[in-house]
Amino acid sequence: MEEQTIRVQRSETKKEKPQSDQLIFGRSFTDHMFVMDYSDPLGWHNASIVPYQPLMIDPSSMIFHYGQSVFEGLKAFRTESGDIQLFRAEKNLERLNRSNDRLCIPQIDEEFTLKAIKQLISIDKDWVPSAEGTSLYIRPFIISTEAYIGVAPSMSYKLIVILSPVGAYYKEGINPVKIAVEDHYVRTVRGGTGEAKTGGNYASSLKAQEIVAKQGFAQVLWLDGVEKKYIEEVGSMNVFFKINGEVVTPQLNGSILSGVTRSSVIELLKHWGVPVSEKRISIAELYQAYLDGDLEEAFGSGTAAVISPIGQLTWEGKDMIVNKGETGELSKRIYDTITGIQYGHVDDPFQWVQGIEAKSPVKH
Repeated sequence: MEEQTIRVQRSETKKEKPQSDQLIFGRSFTDHMFVMDYSDPLGWHNASIVPYQPLMIDPSSMIFHYGQSVFEGLKAFRTESGDIQLFRAEKNLERLNRSNDRLCIPQIDEEFTLKAIKQLISIDKDWVPSAEGTSLYIRPFIISTEAYIGVAPSMSYKLIVILSPVGAYYKEGINPVKIAVEDHYVRTVRGGTGEAKTGGNYASSLKAQEIVAKQGFAQVLWLDGVEKKYIEEVGSMNVFFKINGEVVTPQLNGSILSGVTRSSVIELLKHWGVPVSEKRISIAELYQAYLDGDLEEAFGSGTAAVISPIGQLTWEGKDMIVNKGETGELSKRIYDTITGIQYGHVDDPFQWVQGIEAKSPVKH
């Protein structure tokens, strides 16, 4: 589309900002949001930054009935000098368009959307916290809005971006978690929507998570939906294993989400000269590696936690205690490096971050 201007309507009343030690993920939202509409034949239009507010939407809007929606998750970080910077935001928007394609949603202009996100953050810049480990979570999402109860791609959509200040994921240090291998429920299958970031994937994961949580596990390790043999994801994160010096992660196969953090981990390991491969690995192979003493580390990767070490995997009643239940050296190094780049503490040889503007740190 031709680049359009962004109309700005500033909020007349400002919300009270939560203290940095009271931030709960996904509970507090900034003063403004970005919205843009799609209709045929106008395309994407009416780009606006407006006060954060409820949506007016028809009860027959197709989103409520057929789940045609996509979303993304990324963060903005405040550096010690007061700068605000984004981490690989262009990759999130590229993935948003891949999700759009799978869900029959019209493509967005990635460059324009990134410009809009930067402008929105600039307007709400005082909401970007400065305490160690905190950040501003950015949630772009698209929903189908056509008032029609019929199974077909919608003719109208709404793109919305909301912002939420979030606290440090690890308040008391990075700690390994217990994971149950799921062998009954499946998240998705090849040919389904697993490689798209759409709400239905997460709704389908809730039942298994509910069950294992009652058993004392933090999450589930998903196996493939056909043979229930091959490892796919851990919770809503990509998963990595260090086996006899080599880092292995399941290859993208049409049912695994291509994580931005996953890609960053792979690039970082290659940069360090650490052997890393993307391949199909079965849970039986992993268990054998554990029995042989070759399973050295395991961790999930994702936007929220960056790296989530796995201290125990339980499969068919058998416990695999990874690295004595402690955070591995490589897992910690990856976590420290990626977060260091995000906050500007260490050099960024990959040009992963891009600035928004400079401002003195805001204490809240």
